[in-house]
Amino acid sequence: MAGITCDKERVSLDIARLRKEGKDFEICVEPDKALSLKSGESIDIRDVLITEKIFSDVKKGLEASEKDIKAVFGISDIFEIAEIIVKKGDIPLTTEYKNKLREQKKKQIIQIIHKNGVDPKTHIPHPINRIENAIEAAKVHIDERKSVQVQVQDILKKVRVILPIRFEVKELAVKIPASYAPKSYPIMKSFGKLLKEEWQNDGSLVAVVEMPGGLEEDFHQKLNALCHGEVESKVLNTK
Repeated sequence: MAGITCDKERVSLDIARLRKEGKDFEICVEPDKALSLKSGESIDIRDVLITEKIFSDVKKGLEASEKDIKAVFGISDIFEIAEIIVKKGDIPLTTEYKNKLREQKKKQIIQIIHKNGVDPKTHIPHPINRIENAIEAAKVHIDERKSVQVQVQDILKKVRVILPIRFEVKELAVKIPASYAPKSYPIMKSFGKLLKEEWQNDGSLVAVVEMPGGLEEDFHQKLNALCHGEVESKVLNTK
């Protein structure tokens, strides 16, 4: 990678820069991964870098001197320095790219609310389009630089003014006939945490699954499709 430089047509997207002690330090990065690292996600800096060089000016192809790097950072390891630049520096984004990131994060936030949230009166999840409309009506701002996990609670407070939503966790007890029990096991584990499992003498399976409240309907649909409706289930607890 040593001879690679940033794509000049995408340079505004590909540069992370840090000005420190009156000197500029720039690196070429994958913007999605750089933003993920900057927001606190666990990303290997080697996957973020496009080229293993520290520049003083990427556009001019000028590399930072080893003397300046050592004087300012006190280290010479390029990966440690690059991580500092990403985390403490600036990653300029075009308006088009910002809009793209906002839309991606908006969809992720809607999915989180749909998965975990229910109508407090019916305990049934709201349809995705209803959640999307509520977000629009609440004039929610999606921050393209922050992770969805950081934003979702603040957004939920605003959406609740428009649409009643409560995040619930449910414990569901199910009994699966012997002929379907082995195949049902991975389905149950994919929906949540298996709190209890008891194999009966007749080969049937009795289990308790803890899952986000918004997944209950999908859970029943999946199990009933597998077992042709021969499933016994009930809600043990809602919290």
